[in-house]
Amino acid sequence: MTDHKTGIIVHGVGGLYRIRMEDGSTVTCKAKGVFRHEGMTPLAGDRVRIESGTGEDECRIAEILPRKNALIRPAMANLGVMFVVCAAKDPDPSLRFLDKMLCILEYQEIEPVLIVTKADLDSHRAEQLRTKYEQCGFTVFVTDSETKGEDSAIAAYLRRFDNSVIAAFCGASGTGKSTLLNRLFPALSLETGTLSEKIARGKHTTRAVSLFPLSEISDDSCHGYLADTPGFSMLDFERFDFFSLEDLPYTFREFIPYIGRCRYTKCTHTKEEGCAICEAVSEKKIPKSRHTSYLELYEALKEKKAWE
Repeated sequence: MTDHKTGIIVHGVGGLYRIRMEDGSTVTCKAKGVFRHEGMTPLAGDRVRIESGTGEDECRIAEILPRKNALIRPAMANLGVMFVVCAAKDPDPSLRFLDKMLCILEYQEIEPVLIVTKADLDSHRAEQLRTKYEQCGFTVFVTDSETKGEDSAIAAYLRRFDNSVIAAFCGASGTGKSTLLNRLFPALSLETGTLSEKIARGKHTTRAVSLFPLSEISDDSCHGYLADTPGFSMLDFERFDFFSLEDLPYTFREFIPYIGRCRYTKCTHTKEEGCAICEAVSEKKIPKSRHTSYLELYEALKEKKAWE
């Protein structure tokens, strides 16, 4: 008699998948051939049903449960929270790059959390970033290399997760992402050696994604998973900038209260008279830099053909 159980793929390489079951145990098995015929590859983060016959050695992944999202590089599924790491200085933050990443996350229904590092190098800019993005409705933490800043607040945020949440950290080379991760999760670094200087320099690596239960690499009151995403500095989603001009305003969360309040039904929110969003920008209810990022993304998407 076939027995079906559910779990989450925490690692996969060479057609073998390590699955953490709901009771905390782990099994290693292959996937049924039907996925190959359907052109679908199980990914770290996938919730799956496995079936076993007469023994554990015969278990197979029988079904991949519906995905919330999927990434190409690094290959993983069902990411729930992304901690976006940027430095206050050295390197200077690129708001265009940062805002583009936030839009991608919003579109994919991944909650962005901003972490500003190196506040000791430019405390004024760090607080400017905090004020700007908190005004837009984002959670922002500020930390530094001396006092550790709000590391404890970040840990408290992690303790809010339930078992279904998968979190990851991303940031451009030099922002201090690896240093921060070493401080937050020393056990991860000691166990896997993934947070090496080689990765911090942004060099290419082909290692597969692994998920680590937060309860094992932080304090026991944490739940959910941390995705070890080697070399992850750029987001590359399965459906990245394929969203349309019509979708774009909804990827700026601070625009949403004003959508539908413009004078013209087909307002592009770029420069029209009577645009509620433009008026909010002029009244400083929306940061001007965010609207500038919107205009740049609008122009880029306007050039994209519908069939591309």
